[in-house]
Amino acid sequence: MQNKGLVKLFALLFGLVSIYQLSFTFKANQIESQAEEVAISKIADTEEGYRALRSAEEAKYLESVATDTVFNIGIAKFTYNEVKQKAMNLGLDLKGGINVILQVSVKDILKGLANNTKDPVFNQALDNASELQKDSQNTYLEDFFVAFNEIKGDTKLASPDIFYTKALDGEIDGSMTDDEVKGIIETKIDESIVSAFEVLRKRIDEFGVTQPNIQRLGNSGRILVELPGVKDIERATGLLQSTAQLEFWDVDRSQEIGVFLGQANEVLKDIVKVEEATDEVESQDEENAEDSQIDELLGEATTDSTNVATTNPLLELLAQPLDPASIASLNIKDKQKVSEYLSLPQVRAALPASKRYTKFVFGKAEKDSELVGLYALVGNRENVPPLSGAVVTDASNEFGPTGKSEVGMQMNAKGAKIWEEMTGRAFNQGTQIAIVLDDIVYSAPGVTTGPIAGGRSSISGNFTLNEAIDLANVLRAGKLPASADIISSEVVGPSLGQEAIDSGTKSFMIALALVLLWMIFYYGKAGGFADIAMLLNILLIFGILSGLGAVLTLPGIAGIVLTIGMSVDANVLIFERIREEIVKGKGQKEAIKDGFSNALSSILDANITTGLTALILFIFGTGPIKGFATTLLIGIGTSLFTAIFITRLLVDWYINKGGKLDFSTALTKNLFRNISIEFLKKRKVAYIISAVFIIISLGSLFTNGLDQGVDFVGGRTYQVRFAQDVNATEITDVLSKPEVFGSADAKTFGSANQLKITTKYKVNETGAEVDEEIRRALYDGLVPYLEGVSYEKFLDLNDVNKQVGLLESYKVSPTIADDIKQASVWAVLGSLIVVFLYILLRFKRWQYSLGAVAAVFHDVLIVLGVFSLTYRFMPFSMEIDQAFIAAILTVIGYSLNDTVVVFDRIREFFNEHTSWEFDRVVNVSLSSTLSRTLNTSLTTLVVLLAIFIFGGDSIRGFMFALIVGVIVGTYSSLFIATPIMYDSVNKLEGKKKKD
Repeated sequence: MQNKGLVKLFALLFGLVSIYQLSFTFKANQIESQAEEVAISKIADTEEGYRALRSAEEAKYLESVATDTVFNIGIAKFTYNEVKQKAMNLGLDLKGGINVILQVSVKDILKGLANNTKDPVFNQALDNASELQKDSQNTYLEDFFVAFNEIKGDTKLASPDIFYTKALDGEIDGSMTDDEVKGIIETKIDESIVSAFEVLRKRIDEFGVTQPNIQRLGNSGRILVELPGVKDIERATGLLQSTAQLEFWDVDRSQEIGVFLGQANEVLKDIVKVEEATDEVESQDEENAEDSQIDELLGEATTDSTNVATTNPLLELLAQPLDPASIASLNIKDKQKVSEYLSLPQVRAALPASKRYTKFVFGKAEKDSELVGLYALVGNRENVPPLSGAVVTDASNEFGPTGKSEVGMQMNAKGAKIWEEMTGRAFNQGTQIAIVLDDIVYSAPGVTTGPIAGGRSSISGNFTLNEAIDLANVLRAGKLPASADIISSEVVGPSLGQEAIDSGTKSFMIALALVLLWMIFYYGKAGGFADIAMLLNILLIFGILSGLGAVLTLPGIAGIVLTIGMSVDANVLIFERIREEIVKGKGQKEAIKDGFSNALSSILDANITTGLTALILFIFGTGPIKGFATTLLIGIGTSLFTAIFITRLLVDWYINKGGKLDFSTALTKNLFRNISIEFLKKRKVAYIISAVFIIISLGSLFTNGLDQGVDFVGGRTYQVRFAQDVNATEITDVLSKPEVFGSADAKTFGSANQLKITTKYKVNETGAEVDEEIRRALYDGLVPYLEGVSYEKFLDLNDVNKQVGLLESYKVSPTIADDIKQASVWAVLGSLIVVFLYILLRFKRWQYSLGAVAAVFHDVLIVLGVFSLTYRFMPFSMEIDQAFIAAILTVIGYSLNDTVVVFDRIREFFNEHTSWEFDRVVNVSLSSTLSRTLNTSLTTLVVLLAIFIFGGDSIRGFMFALIVGVIVGTYSSLFIATPIMYDSVNKLEGKKKKD
């Protein structure tokens, strides 16, 4: 090997840099352990709210050392903040936290650009676009343009009632064509989404999360936010979803509004009476269909209105106001009904003419209270507040005269003037001003000291300190240009994260030990040198991950362990070639030189094909799957370096100092020697066996289907742990009752006291209130099985040792589920196309590509078939989700790895033995690579089994797919890929002879 000194220098530098990078992780962990010890010493575990208090104390300690020098490396000094910044990032599944994808409402932005126009064509196009989105892969804006074109008639986008408005004056004029306007609107939408991204980024920075990740996803208006380590999930989601639409309105407490409520109640009596009568008739029709038809024919069917309830529909839902500024109070659960009642045209017609634009809004729910206030605000035709939050220049949390948390605000000059006018009017009339945030009244103070000049004001609302801090932060960061709905979310508790770390570490160490021992058992001292190179490989992988700031996830750990198994392949290829050269009678040094040289082509081809599939997985994957692809890509590069250069360096060093290497032990010396199997004669039997398996797989896929996870169909999934073992079927029945979810599915997940519960209940609805409703329904349904655990404890994710309750939740809306499914299909097809082209480029004959791709299709179909046949009774989750797609792509890479090694040997023998018949070349090539094929497959299977048995429950299905894939892939490289290549070559040659 040339340039040994350079290789040594690179190895030393890479090793030192990796140790340097990892040292920050060790130091950060040490300081965080100190913070935990301090918190434990200060907070007794008997105190109420122990977990939250301890977390707060830990945060306080870390904040106190944030800017202190805590780590010295030579002359370099680092504060805790700098150490934490350089430490390895842990994913949600290892650390806990929240991962959400927010959909910024392009519909809201379009309405704003069109000045909330009432134009019927425009609004119909918006509604039609919303319908198109359910089954479309286009952006909302693209579907809006399609919908508008279908119904526009003579209406133009540049008409005064749509986009030729004062807000867009100078950019759009009435003479523009629709195509010209589209370009401008696209730019405006993009600017708004960028604005939303920046607002969210500022809010997250203010929130103080360590190592957050926020990125825009394409041009769809979607924004990915990852907040690892966050424990207060509701606070985090509220921070992300709040549009911070701050408005100031005059409160209406006039007598006419009180009279209106009574009149509205009378109007509603008649409406409800008709509805109840209709419902009663329909119910009778359903239960007694035949009798009803006979009665109707006889003229005896009548509706007895006297039996219909004539209660007070509105007034019975309202109670005395809690706040002098409100007109009534009501139960939170009745908000939607009251809102529907007050928005009915017949009801609003009862308002006096001077009050026709009155706005009815609800107040902020107080902690531990089921009641909220109902407020009447002085509205106007344009529904525009007298003063908006746009005038706020600064905001901060502060304490009011009573010592309670408030949010202080400072307005600009224009806002200060309007504020002075509003407060003066309120003072003179003895009324209040409602401070409304995102359509919720936070406070409605009266003005007792006259007009307020200077633009200084505050919002009070019985805030906790954190609520005041968050509200000040969002006001300071600015409002979102449109609402942002969470269309996908994953919430992981820290207890589950710690369990994932423990199981991942355990499986990693067991797999590593098994591989190290196997290499020494099979190759003797040479195996020991390969082990040293492998350990350096692991150090480099972790060092590079840390240096790049990549996120380590549980699938990422699986990727590293799988890399260990696959990195053995390079050493196996090299050692097998060296053994062949020794058998030919070559001297030790020459055999080593030729062995490394001859193995290089196969090693490169095999790793490049695997690397291509990993790259596609990285491009199309998200979250943990991207983490898996990242570690796999890094591992391929480092394993190539360590196997080709470091192993060679160690072997040459040992030989040069007089040592002798046999590259085998007494037990393995003659294994797979002088094997001559006529593989091609068995190909017809193999074709029949494979055909049977494929037919069974296809039959099951068409009849049983697959257990598609929420990634592909949408829904909500909750992982819940119980104190005792529970029956999954019984829980399914309980949660599927009409009063709970109507439909749900519970599966045992790992141990018998742990379930994964999935439901599509209200899957199309978003918002914090819907999420809260579903969590409450879940808890209420499970109460009999929770042994007295309270709702708060059930949801509490601060507990790092949680034994009972919610451990993880996952939500995917149908819209993004369709996109995930499409991306997964493209990922698989893309990998096949890329690999087909690469093999065609390397081997110069399409028959090689055909054989390889046919084998891959064979492998994928059988893996899918196994999952379809067995998912109903397997004791672990076999859902088809993004992780499964990662497994399929890994199987593709592994199968191709095997196939390319065989093809490489065929090409070599074909060029060396020009007098041999082609079938002999193929049979000898397969026989000569059998030792490597079985050795690598066995090593990889041992690694996968270690992860499968000792790894976390969340990746057991993922590992099972890989295990099946490795077995099938090894078989297909011998009995499918090569025979198909051989038959297609022979058929072409036979055709040429005929021609």
